[in-house]
Amino acid sequence: MNINQNSAAVVTGGASGLGEATARRLAAAGAKVALFDVNEERGAIVAQAIGGIYCRTDVTSDDSVAEAFAKARAAHGQEQILVNCAGIATVRKTVGRKRETGDVQHYPLAEFERVIAINLVGTFRCIAQSSAGMLSLELGEDGERGVIINTASVAAQDGQMGQVAYTASKAAVLGMALPIARDLMGEGIRVNTIVPGIFETPMMASLPEAARVSLAASVPFPKRLGRPEEFAEMAYVMITSGYLNAEAVRLDGAIRMGPR
Repeated sequence: MNINQNSAAVVTGGASGLGEATARRLAAAGAKVALFDVNEERGAIVAQAIGGIYCRTDVTSDDSVAEAFAKARAAHGQEQILVNCAGIATVRKTVGRKRETGDVQHYPLAEFERVIAINLVGTFRCIAQSSAGMLSLELGEDGERGVIINTASVAAQDGQMGQVAYTASKAAVLGMALPIARDLMGEGIRVNTIVPGIFETPMMASLPEAARVSLAASVPFPKRLGRPEEFAEMAYVMITSGYLNAEAVRLDGAIRMGPR
């Protein structure tokens, strides 16, 4: 798919990190970009900077997502591109013990379900609503109507201690790409997945410098954290390479995560 001034794109989690970098890359290529995010202040700033539109969006809500798509389409027309970057990460073991008493604590199910609701169900909710809208588009080159890019994580394959909820959500995002691509193959919609390693994101920026240096050193090559712009470039390649479908690409400097 060619990206130009007639292209409309939606990026979830577009107010920061990987989503922001992707939104900026698509806008630089000429696309009209709508940012879906819960961070109103940052979303408005990024949208203004790239000449796009911000839509406050809670991906756990059918109504919120529907309203966001309606707002984006009223401004830019039906999107041909959806990039799902919205997500959260938590760290908690399946069971643990209180240091003071030794009492056993299991994973709070409400927290587990929240991670799944945002990372997995939220991603699918946006896919379902976006692809339904894409069916209204005329067929383009090679009979293509649209492209969907999802964000998994190396945790989907190398989940570490304390990542059970995050890993479960990202493994499911990775696993559902093929059946979704097959569901949509007759409609001219491609689906691909980026599997990022350790990237420079707001979450990473909150860590102590020593921790950041240690994480960077654990990457085989290059020995640094991934740059959001590199993720954005991979998204761009997946969008513009018409024969790339139902594919997952690890973008991780060859890292394989250990148990902890």
